[in-house]
Amino acid sequence: MSKCLSLFIILCGLVACKQSANKLPILGDPIINGKDTSYPTIANFKLIDQDSTVITNQTFANKIYVADFMFLSCPTICPKMTKEMYNVYLAFATDARVELLSHTIDPAHDTILRLKAYTINLGIASSKWHFVTGNEDSIFTLANNSYFSTAYPDSTAPGGFTHSGGLLLVDKNRHIRGVYNSTNPQETQRLITDINQLLKEQF
Repeated sequence: MSKCLSLFIILCGLVACKQSANKLPILGDPIINGKDTSYPTIANFKLIDQDSTVITNQTFANKIYVADFMFLSCPTICPKMTKEMYNVYLAFATDARVELLSHTIDPAHDTILRLKAYTINLGIASSKWHFVTGNEDSIFTLANNSYFSTAYPDSTAPGGFTHSGGLLLVDKNRHIRGVYNSTNPQETQRLITDINQLLKEQF
């Protein structure tokens, strides 16, 4: 084997290692069955968005999306969360492979009409950013069991709910690939960078 060919093989190996190292992690405890490894996925869901459109996992088939859990009357972190989600929206406004999904954890008050008015005020495209409502228990279960988030009624908390402030990056295979602090703009920039990395990885 020539020295040039040997060097080429070594370089290819280094590039392959670098590409593997650059892949975003898949969050959650894997299940190993022989040679097969599987990771947690987002459970099936059926919710309604601000346009009264039914939103399911299939809505995001072959797409990347960013999810969060909020409520319109939240007096604490929700306005900051929405602001950072909006920055993500702007960064990928023309990329059909990326969407956003905001779940209200107060469906009793955040009606479809209120969600619609809120999104009109934001000036967003409904096809790009879905604000969804549904059965309260189903939304709490989805947050706590699928998204590594916290969401539950709490009479002692401002606004009556306790919930996480994370923005969650979900890949086209329904795996969570990152969690980002929505109160820190630097985290939003990291999220945008990771979305671009994930687009290279999956498309």
